[in-house]
Amino acid sequence: MKASTLIPGALVLVLATAACNGKDASADTAAAIDPVLVGQENVVVVKAQEIRTGPTLSGAIEAERVATVRAEVPGAVLETMAEPGQRVAQGALLARLDDSAIRDMALSARAAVATASNADDIAKKELERAEALEKAGAIATRDLERARNGALAAATQLANAQAMRSSAEKQLSKTRIVAPFAGVVSARQVNAGDVANIGGALFTVIDPSTMRLEASVPADAIKDIKVGLPVEFSVGGYEGRLFSGRVTRVNPSADPATRQVRIFATIPNVGRALVAGLFAEGRVATDIRSAAVVPLAAVDERSVRPSVMRIKGGKVERVEVELGIHDQQTETVEVKTGIVAGDTLLLGTARGLTPGIPVKVSVPSDNKK
Repeated sequence: MKASTLIPGALVLVLATAACNGKDASADTAAAIDPVLVGQENVVVVKAQEIRTGPTLSGAIEAERVATVRAEVPGAVLETMAEPGQRVAQGALLARLDDSAIRDMALSARAAVATASNADDIAKKELERAEALEKAGAIATRDLERARNGALAAATQLANAQAMRSSAEKQLSKTRIVAPFAGVVSARQVNAGDVANIGGALFTVIDPSTMRLEASVPADAIKDIKVGLPVEFSVGGYEGRLFSGRVTRVNPSADPATRQVRIFATIPNVGRALVAGLFAEGRVATDIRSAAVVPLAAVDERSVRPSVMRIKGGKVERVEVELGIHDQQTETVEVKTGIVAGDTLLLGTARGLTPGIPVKVSVPSDNKK
């Protein structure tokens, strides 16, 4: 005879026969009928693997390093060299401001330094001459003091001129707007011809190599959240893909309106796939274990003790199990006792088979030799 298929009517007949003839009849019937074929989609092999659980979170992706480049001197924008989305190196020129007035000040400051330096040289020579004459008794002490005061005044004037030149050159350098670090220009707030005022935003540059997740978790879960715990989340626009990071900071106070606590997690942006501003949701993995893990669909929790239907020796048997943590994200559960890695369990409708019924897992035709 051929193996029978998984047909509910046939199972009812088997159960009715077993009920009428008692325990021995049930065993004889199970031995007499052909094995019930069970598709591979209705079985699962228990695996020893890592399982995680923890409070849910929701938030947004932001750049770990972001800088708004602002004008430090006033002036008209002569030209811009960077566009939003463009990668720039540290120190790369982003824009130029009109430097004509500041350049004139810098030239005047350089000339003043040259004049003061010449006067300082003359005053030093006069002091050397006065000191030599005073030793020889050729001049009075008051003449030496006068030469010393002249040299001191000349040195002071030179120092002031040098400070003014340094300030003017520094101001001149600020007319060249440069990137503060290597990254990507995310926004350009000015165009050529605009007038930049001190403190006005010119460009926004972000470093996409490292992002951070700014998210909220329920306040009642905060006792389990610690710095360093792993975070797993999905991001809108990246369906089917999970990202991970680690908690770096936890806000010490909850939002009084939402009763949520803000947390921050650093995310290594491998391949620079993530961009700032995207919505994210996931969880903080507060409990991580390596254990026998099965799908929730394999467990029957309707009785006093949860159980699974295991295939052993070609027959179905009901096994009571002790469950551990549930991973709602992957719809799996830890099994502490009752089964071990390598056991084969029934899933879905196949769990309705009667214990003792012989079964056989069907193999797709393209896998048969």
